[in-house]
Amino acid sequence: MTKEELISKLKTIITPYVENKDALGDITEETDFIKDLEINSANLVDVVLDVEDEFGIEIDNDAMEKMLTIKASVAIIQDKLAI
Repeated sequence: MTKEELISKLKTIITPYVENKDALGDITEETDFIKDLEINSANLVDVVLDVEDEFGIEIDNDAMEKMLTIKASVAIIQDKLAI
């Protein structure tokens, strides 16, 4: 799976939780879930659970704490898929 495909799937997963819909249209690897998309911390847990379901992976607490940007999330997903 390419990085672009991962970002596309991630965008689909986060869309229901995004408060700032304008920022969603301008998503980049540097997009921050909390600052840019205004996803609250409770919903970030839902995002992680949805990512686990979508990709069939398990994300530990250390990795979960790092999933604050698109780039970091893609790196973690790629790492987990490689195992």
